[in-house]
Amino acid sequence: MSDAGVTPNPFVMSKGIKFPKDGHFITGQLRTALRENRYEAKEAQCVLRLVRDEDTVIELGAGIGFMSTLVATRRNIKGVFAFEANPALIPYIQSVHAANDLTNAHVTHGILGKRNGSAKFYVRNNLLSSSMEKIEGDTAENTREVKVDVLNASHVFKEIQPNILIADIEGAEAHLLPHLDLTGLRGAMIELHPQYIGPEGVNTVFRAMIDAGLAYYPRGSTHKVVCFRRAW
Repeated sequence: MSDAGVTPNPFVMSKGIKFPKDGHFITGQLRTALRENRYEAKEAQCVLRLVRDEDTVIELGAGIGFMSTLVATRRNIKGVFAFEANPALIPYIQSVHAANDLTNAHVTHGILGKRNGSAKFYVRNNLLSSSMEKIEGDTAENTREVKVDVLNASHVFKEIQPNILIADIEGAEAHLLPHLDLTGLRGAMIELHPQYIGPEGVNTVFRAMIDAGLAYYPRGSTHKVVCFRRAW
């Protein structure tokens, strides 16, 4: 039978989520990981153990929009509010939310910090390896430095009033979390980056969670993906 006239599927499917096929973002290994449901599998396992209907979720570091779309499609949440520093990713995240007909998922270009301001961000040719840290091997050919708005984290938390936190912020977790009032959270998923923050930074993250009344939740945790809950 001829395939002539058959319109190719414009999406890569993963866990029931549609990801628009865009060669700038959905490249070979990532495309395969999505199709095989391996992409952020540990993070997804943790988050789906945390998030319940009617939750309000804040996500720091939105990536390609996977996690915000997952919680918005799998749970009847009030809303998920994602913050992403990489300006190149914002239109793609918005396209993922639109492709999945989401009205309760929102993304903001910016990062959270102790006070309003701006910060340097390094956009790399491999967009998902972009970060706030300059690394060895960065050159004018493969890296572009941009300024990103820093939003007062305390004000953002007060406005959104989240009860679930998702954070994958490339080492900034040790600097940001201790300065936030996390007592309104019922749960949190943090991806640790010990290569950046070291053992002292890891302990700082755990201490911030403990001070907020949250306990390490081993059933949802795997290696650097650590899950915290107020009650098991």
